[in-house]
Amino acid sequence: MGDYVFNYPANFGNRINVPADNPTTQQGVYLGRLLFYEPKLSATNAISCGNCHQQSKAFTDGRALSIGVNNGLATRNSMSLANLLWARKFFWDGRAASLEDQVLFPLTNPHEMGQSIQVSVQKLSNTKLYPGLFKIVYGDSTITGDRIAKAIAQFERTLISANSRYDQYLRNAYKPTGDELKGMELFNRGPDPEKGIRGANCTHCHGGPKTYLELFHNNGLDSISKDEGMAAFTGLVTDRGRFKVPTLRNIALTAPYMHDGRFKTLDEVVDHYSEHIKQSVSLSAFLQGESNEVGGHSLKLLPKEKKQLIAFLNMLTDSTFITDKRFGNPHQSTKN
Repeated sequence: MGDYVFNYPANFGNRINVPADNPTTQQGVYLGRLLFYEPKLSATNAISCGNCHQQSKAFTDGRALSIGVNNGLATRNSMSLANLLWARKFFWDGRAASLEDQVLFPLTNPHEMGQSIQVSVQKLSNTKLYPGLFKIVYGDSTITGDRIAKAIAQFERTLISANSRYDQYLRNAYKPTGDELKGMELFNRGPDPEKGIRGANCTHCHGGPKTYLELFHNNGLDSISKDEGMAAFTGLVTDRGRFKVPTLRNIALTAPYMHDGRFKTLDEVVDHYSEHIKQSVSLSAFLQGESNEVGGHSLKLLPKEKKQLIAFLNMLTDSTFITDKRFGNPHQSTKN
């Protein structure tokens, strides 16, 4: 079988995460892509992974909470699937330690795809298409939940977004506008009003070329978070309202924002960090005491600076990623 060659910029780093028992192959990726867009994996035969993770929206769905089988609502906002090759913990609360583990949750969750793995296996086994493909990938035609998850994970690892205007700037192929440059400076700097240095303090959590560090933080949405976040399974008070820091890549395409989709626009997001962070026992240390005003208690960005910061965030849109035919729905040309 042909190994799949991952193509990404050197500045993304080589700390990629591919389990030894699920090497990425061209055939495995193709099978995973078919399964990612396969509605038979849902109880209604109408919903696939691709419903909540739409390529045109950088693999999100534009809703505060996704709609699953029988119009049930998921409990959290649908996350982008960009650049998961480097990730080590999954979901907003980090409860899955691998993509293979992550895949099984939405497939079987009653509010999402709502179907047992045993039923999914039976449905796929009864098609003309899948037994032969599983044989090519795994050596025999037996379909199992483990093999389904492994194939989808292989496909998801190929969803690399690395050709935004920001990437082009980093390789000297794009000259940013004045606002984009100012926004980039603000993004990359912490404020130091005593020295007259203004900053938006973003890189503690969203630093580096991939615009996320694998961190979990309470970002001051509520004094007491209704959603416990990581605390639901650690039991720690200091984990209440702590969620995964998402990548900012394609952020202009992935509204609404936050784990519960409460903010409809990037303006609202920037306003939150500038003026509306709520104190709590679990608030991230990175968000405490940062201000552009001497003795200030909030970031206090100027209206012009907010506009510049959003200009930079728009630089992170990767139009080739959302139109790449390798990531689209293959079933239009495939008959079961």
